[in-house]
Amino acid sequence: MEEKKTCDSCGDNSCSAKNQNKDESPEEYADRRKLQATLCRIKHKIIVLSGKGGVGKSTVAVNLATALALNGLSVGLLDVDIHGPSVPTMLGLENEHLQGNPGGLLPVEFGGLKVMSLGFLLQNPDDAVIWRGPMKMSVIKQFLTDVQWGDLDYLVVDVPPGTGDEPLSICQLIQPLDGAVIVTTPQKVAAVDVRKSISFCRRLDVPVLGVVENMSGFVCPKCGGVTQILPEGGGKKIASDMNVPFLGAIPMDPAVSRSGDSGKVFVYHESKTPTAIIMQKIIDQIIDSDKTKKLNS
Repeated sequence: MEEKKTCDSCGDNSCSAKNQNKDESPEEYADRRKLQATLCRIKHKIIVLSGKGGVGKSTVAVNLATALALNGLSVGLLDVDIHGPSVPTMLGLENEHLQGNPGGLLPVEFGGLKVMSLGFLLQNPDDAVIWRGPMKMSVIKQFLTDVQWGDLDYLVVDVPPGTGDEPLSICQLIQPLDGAVIVTTPQKVAAVDVRKSISFCRRLDVPVLGVVENMSGFVCPKCGGVTQILPEGGGKKIASDMNVPFLGAIPMDPAVSRSGDSGKVFVYHESKTPTAIIMQKIIDQIIDSDKTKKLNS
C-alpha cells in the first residue's frame, strides 16, 4: 500500500502550510494543510480557459490530458464546469459513478487518466445544478482535497468560460499554477474576450502558456480543402498585441465533433489526420512551454 504523504511527513520546511497563520482558525489551518498535501504530490498544474463559451475549450483540455497520458505520464483531468460538465460525455463516461473508501473519493480511471467531474455525481444527466458562488467554491475545494489523486505528473483543469467564481476559485486554491492555456475562435466577438482572460491571469500571477485559435477554417470531409467560414486570425492578432505565445490554429473538422459526441478522444482515434497532427503540435508546445517556465522559475 502506498504511503500517504502529509504535511507532517514533508521535508520542505519552507512550505507555507507548515505554520498556522495568525488570522486562521484551527479548522481553516487543517483544511489548508489537507489541500497542500494533495497539491504537493502533483508536479505540474495547467488550467484551460476561455473568454467565451462554445469555443472548444473542453475539447482542448480532453485532448491535452490524453496526449500527456499517451506519453506515459500520470495525468489527472479535473472538470470544474459545475453547470455544464462535458468531460464525461467526451470520454464516453456518462454512465460512470464515483466510488469511495475511508480515504476519500476515487477518480474514474480511463486509459491512463484519472478523471473527476460533477457529472459523475448527478443522478440524472438532465438535472440542472443551481448553485451560488460559495457552494461552487466548496465543491471545487472538495474536488482537490477529498479526491484521491495520488502522485501525478500533470493535473489538467477544464474551467468554465469567463472570469467568475470557478476560474477564480481554482486560481486561488491551486498555488502555484504552472500556467493557463486560453482557447478562442477567430472572429472578433470571441477573440476580444481573450484580452479579458489574459488580464485575469496577469492579475492573479498565472503565467499564460499561450492562445489556441479553434475552428479556424472548415475542413471539407470530401476533398480536405479548408474554407474560411469565420474571419481568420483574431486569436493570433490578440496574442501578438498582448505579448503572449500563439500556439496555433485548429481547423473546424467534423471529425472532432463526432469524436466528442461518441466519447472517442480525437487526438488518439484520429491521430493520422491533418487536424490531429496540428492539434498534437499545439499540445507539444504547451508541454515545452510549461517545462521552460518551470526551469526558469
